[in-house]
Amino acid sequence: MEKIEPSGDVDRPPAPNNEARLSSTSSGRSASLSSSDNDEISSQAEVETTVPGHELDVELGELRGAGELEKIGTRESARSKIYRIISTASGRSKGGLRQEPIPVSDLDAGIVGWDSQDDPAYPINFPAWKKWVLLGLVSLVTLTTPFASSILSPAISSVSEEFHNTSETVGAMTVSIYLVGYVIGPLFMAPLSEIYGRRLVLASANIFFCIWQIGCALAPNMASLIIFRLLCGIGGAGCLTLGGGVIADLFRTDQRGFAMGFWTLGPLFGPVIGPLIGGFVVETIGWRWDFWIVLILGGVIVVTLEIFNRETNHRILIQRKVVRLRKELGREDLRSCYDTGEAPSKLEILIHGLVRPLKLLALSPLVFFLSLYVAFVYGVLYLLFTTIPTLFESVYGFSVGLTGLVYLALGLGNFLGWLVITLWSDKSVVRLAQSNGGKFQPEMRLAISIFFGFFLPVTFFWYGWCAYYKVHWIASILSLIPFGFGIMGIFLPIMTYLVDCYPVFAASAIAANTVLRSLVGAFLPLAGPSMYETLGLGWGNSLLGFICVAMIPLPVIFYRFGGQLRASQKFKL
Repeated sequence: MEKIEPSGDVDRPPAPNNEARLSSTSSGRSASLSSSDNDEISSQAEVETTVPGHELDVELGELRGAGELEKIGTRESARSKIYRIISTASGRSKGGLRQEPIPVSDLDAGIVGWDSQDDPAYPINFPAWKKWVLLGLVSLVTLTTPFASSILSPAISSVSEEFHNTSETVGAMTVSIYLVGYVIGPLFMAPLSEIYGRRLVLASANIFFCIWQIGCALAPNMASLIIFRLLCGIGGAGCLTLGGGVIADLFRTDQRGFAMGFWTLGPLFGPVIGPLIGGFVVETIGWRWDFWIVLILGGVIVVTLEIFNRETNHRILIQRKVVRLRKELGREDLRSCYDTGEAPSKLEILIHGLVRPLKLLALSPLVFFLSLYVAFVYGVLYLLFTTIPTLFESVYGFSVGLTGLVYLALGLGNFLGWLVITLWSDKSVVRLAQSNGGKFQPEMRLAISIFFGFFLPVTFFWYGWCAYYKVHWIASILSLIPFGFGIMGIFLPIMTYLVDCYPVFAASAIAANTVLRSLVGAFLPLAGPSMYETLGLGWGNSLLGFICVAMIPLPVIFYRFGGQLRASQKFKL
């Protein structure tokens, strides 16, 4: 069987790659690993999850050679084009289907893997309905915890009044400190999911998140509220850390863009919905009920996860199979096909996992600069959350509840951006793959984000000067729509790009992004009051707009040179 080379320089798990092994697997006999394959297994770095990469590259190349891409109707949607390609390929005989094989069992050699290439226990082979149920559960949590991050925004003045706080910075910290938890949590949860599995870590994080909602609701002073909010953020980071890994576990490269689009609705819509509901809560039943509402919602999710969620981490699933077969067969020599042969301790795995996201940020320019772009955009989003109540209540005379409705403009922009991404992102990828000789490259994900980058600065110039000159409130509200639209087109393609670049280390790549994003999101809003006091709303927001303009070239640079940077990376993850 011809060996398929990946289109990008991506770390991969040990996998069998000779025709004899595939043939023996399909006939129901135990497959045997060659000595070269054993060497390959022993030399691989420890992995978080395993996915066959770049099937879109392979299939586009085959179909293009056969002239089939030219037959795709122009009236079809981008997604139907991709599925037509995949369906056409899937309809061929197994002998003609060129896919990267997965590691299978060879009990004679003491190696435990998947039963066959079509093993139903392999998460990528799950039925579509099961994949979307599992992703839906993670997405539900991912909506809830960002929702909790911003629900307190309209209540800052009420909280400060009750606790006799006169500092705007301390008041803003009750909201932004939550994001510091997003910095701490991912560093531990990514490696813990490698030791104990994604299901257990996600459930435990959500329980931790719920417990500290009680502390927030009963907080006796400002200091305790800030500490409890920090702890809530640590628990809330679980879904943001593990979501990308779950997607890499369940979906192939050609399916991953739409799945990421579904999952990232939470981090973008959650912070927008939070103030909308929080405004009416604080106005009617008091700010403490913000936390009781989140606790009720989180409790329902805890029960739902316990009933319906399943483990998806490939490595954990095979390790459990090893334990079971050792007992059943009485063979202590059996080992996982993903083992490196070193058998590191749990502490070593934890330390290595803690370092990996930081290593990606420090040594990978594409991870650092693209994460910095997302971090800045995320930071100014939370800066807007802290300034909107002040502007619309003091300048335009809105009530607290009515101010919450202002955030609908951001939500509308988010929805429009998500709609465009859904309809055009995959279409763009297919077109670029055709022009690249039928080969998919992760950088193709960034093409559409170049367009969206121009919308971000529009909001700050529009919003800032409308506020400065006290233009009619409708103008200030409408000015938020371009930002909501633009952030969707920045956030989603970049997150998908990172998963495509590091599919084996998807959780660490997302953790690296989350750490930097949350760090900036936590502290940038704290600089807002002094910045606006010095520069005013007009020039203060214009400064943010100029920074957004300066960052527009980043996706262009990595779209052009990202492949070369990935190829030149020498560090080991």
